[in-house]
Amino acid sequence: MGDKRIAVQGWAAKNQSGVLSPYNFTRRKTGPNDVTFKVVYCGICHSDLHQLRNEWHNSKYPLVPGHEVVGLVTEVGSQVKKFSVGDRVGVGCMVRSCHSCDTCEKGQEQFCEKVVWTYNSTDVDGSTTYGGYSSLMVCDEKFVIKVPLSLPFDEAAPLLCAGITVYSPMIHFGMTEPGNRLGVVGLGGLGHMAVKFGKAFGLHVTVNSTYSKKEKETKEVLGADHFLISKDENQMKEAAKTLDYIIDTVSADHPLPPLLNLLRVNGKLVVVGLPPKPLQFPAGSVVFGRKFVGGSCIGGIQETQDMMDFCAEHNISCMIEKIPVDYVNTAMERLEK
Repeated sequence: MGDKRIAVQGWAAKNQSGVLSPYNFTRRKTGPNDVTFKVVYCGICHSDLHQLRNEWHNSKYPLVPGHEVVGLVTEVGSQVKKFSVGDRVGVGCMVRSCHSCDTCEKGQEQFCEKVVWTYNSTDVDGSTTYGGYSSLMVCDEKFVIKVPLSLPFDEAAPLLCAGITVYSPMIHFGMTEPGNRLGVVGLGGLGHMAVKFGKAFGLHVTVNSTYSKKEKETKEVLGADHFLISKDENQMKEAAKTLDYIIDTVSADHPLPPLLNLLRVNGKLVVVGLPPKPLQFPAGSVVFGRKFVGGSCIGGIQETQDMMDFCAEHNISCMIEKIPVDYVNTAMERLEK
């Protein structure tokens, strides 16, 4: 086996303290359909923190997180058609699916029952997958995304999770009609991307946040049209029945009825966060007004490529703070706060 594996340096948590430390491991050699790339940047996603600390009760240690990974191709397999050495590429949340089920055939690989996630998942050979907090990735070309040259490489990385998570439901649920009104709940990684996509689609965008301090940045930097403080009952009352769509990105427990109250008749609320407790609302809050509550999870591979190309065309990228990898534990503490 010795000569068939590639040595890789990464950062792993050894237990549910979630503390990351340097970890050496190996990846498979480039297979006929594989793309191997040197990792240049990897985003930190809130799900990394959940998984590091076993908050979803499925973590396998040692755990190497990271599913917003971009890098430069160093080697391609003999059957690879779409990529060549030197290309700028990315890998998001998935690295494999069955390609034969109904959802795979529809380009919705994220819902495949045999999907293999980029980390903390069991691959077809029985090994545990390791993510992008590492020096090198090897991935089947079907799950590799081209990163257009016009996008800043570091700011493109979080598009592979945060970006697609809000882009996909906007496309799927038709939340793109110019002139319509979009509400974005929560202004973290997902929320700020929803604002940017909303403006690119020609929507009037309202941000709903608990933090009044974010108003200036929301309007001046992101270009949102309106800012609502969710704890201000008067503001919320005045905004009743003013929105056509809402994307709810919040992963903390929060009530839905005040948000449903903001929707017009036929309005749609799509949940993309994962609060720990079940969501509840009275039937009347959706029956009277024919309102819709739905959910969405990342996006398929072709859709992710479409989003990446849309971002290049509209000059959209993520607002980021760049850190060295040895700062990662401090970054996790800050993320938690």
